[in-house]
Amino acid sequence: MFSKKFDQDFVNKLLKQKEGKTLDFKQKITSKEKIAKTISGMANTDGGIILIGTSDKKVITGIDPEEERYMIESANEEFCLPRASLSIQEVKLNENDLLKEEKSVLIVEVRPTLGPLVYVQVKNGEPKAYQRVDDQTLAI
Repeated sequence: MFSKKFDQDFVNKLLKQKEGKTLDFKQKITSKEKIAKTISGMANTDGGIILIGTSDKKVITGIDPEEERYMIESANEEFCLPRASLSIQEVKLNENDLLKEEKSVLIVEVRPTLGPLVYVQVKNGEPKAYQRVDDQTLAI
């Protein structure tokens, strides 16, 4: 499942699925701490995919891939203890062949942890570990 080349067909398959334990849709990353909790939850469960640039209603909104990559990588570095194992890949989508308008999404693969749990160092508090239960990220 990990580290293969993703394309528009793969994104379309993801969009046909429901959010769940191993799949989460994000329009964009607005909080490093919040996305760190999702990363921790997936790493501590079965791993999974975060598709960034897609609304919860499965509409491709597109993103600035460099900004979102920075948010994911810095969230993992600043908040996750130890860091989760991630793979991040941009996929460019042609939504409308007539307009040739291209939108980008990011596919973030979170590998399941093989060692200790991945904790999130929250502001003013003890580190907490998270897990995925259905489409929710819950503290352990």
